[in-house]
Amino acid sequence: MPVKIPDNLPAAGILESENIFVMSETRAANQDIRPMKVLILNLMPNKIETETQLLRLLGNTPLQVDVDLLRIHDKASKHVSIDHMNNFYRDFEQVRHKNYDGLIITGAPLGQVEFEDVSYWDHIREIIDWSQQHVTSVLFLCWAAHAALFHLYGLNRKLLSSKRSGVFNHKRTTKHYPLLRGFDDEFFAPHSRFAEMDVELLRAHPELQVLTESDTAGAYMVLSKSNRNLFVMGHPEYQKSTLKDEYLRDLAQGLKPEIPENYFSDNDPEKSPIARWHSHGSLLVSNWLNYYVYQLTPYNLDDMSAITPWES
Repeated sequence: MPVKIPDNLPAAGILESENIFVMSETRAANQDIRPMKVLILNLMPNKIETETQLLRLLGNTPLQVDVDLLRIHDKASKHVSIDHMNNFYRDFEQVRHKNYDGLIITGAPLGQVEFEDVSYWDHIREIIDWSQQHVTSVLFLCWAAHAALFHLYGLNRKLLSSKRSGVFNHKRTTKHYPLLRGFDDEFFAPHSRFAEMDVELLRAHPELQVLTESDTAGAYMVLSKSNRNLFVMGHPEYQKSTLKDEYLRDLAQGLKPEIPENYFSDNDPEKSPIARWHSHGSLLVSNWLNYYVYQLTPYNLDDMSAITPWES
């Protein structure tokens, strides 16, 4: 949360140059507070596990967050009961008339399927288009990031010869963005995908900014110049055992997966995984929720035109 300081205090300029967020007394006195309204479109097969992962990150902030869960269709799922979906999830028609402070769209196990061949592709495009008018900021994760970059900017992913699975070292490519406040120069993040975006195409696009990347895993965090869309190519929400569970699942299905990189102790799947990304994942979501949702969203959600971008 911001530090409130007296108007015109000389320290303000120094703190801001160090990426310490401060708020003047005048701004604080005129700021109304209300719960943040966040919508989660959960595309992952294991709904409950993904819900838990995301809510854990959203809960690691002093902000009050009201969450609605959204499903892409009402078809039965193999991994969760229809009662769970009917009791806790909403259909798009139930929320399309609303505005939200934030929207999170999860990854999906569709890495080897062409976007136009995805059964709910038209519905995904409709929700993405809707979000550009009804949501202050959207966080796209993994497959959703690739899908949104394709739909919004015409940038297509490259399919990989084998699955990119593991925990990879990343570096900041820019310093002065609120999203990166508190980030170390290098940090770890997990990936689990069959495709990646061309970093040079992302850098060349006039509406996008590559904030962090990996020498091995490519672009990781990409932000639109409007601040409305944040694309994260990996899975900061994953818990310690998730990559192991995916690896064992693929083994059981006879897919002969490679051992996730930089994940198991001594690179031995018989040993325990090492979680290196939890602090990064928590900071990423906290910064997004604070600086790109809470600090930008209008008090009255009916007035989305009141959103003003950060001066980065």
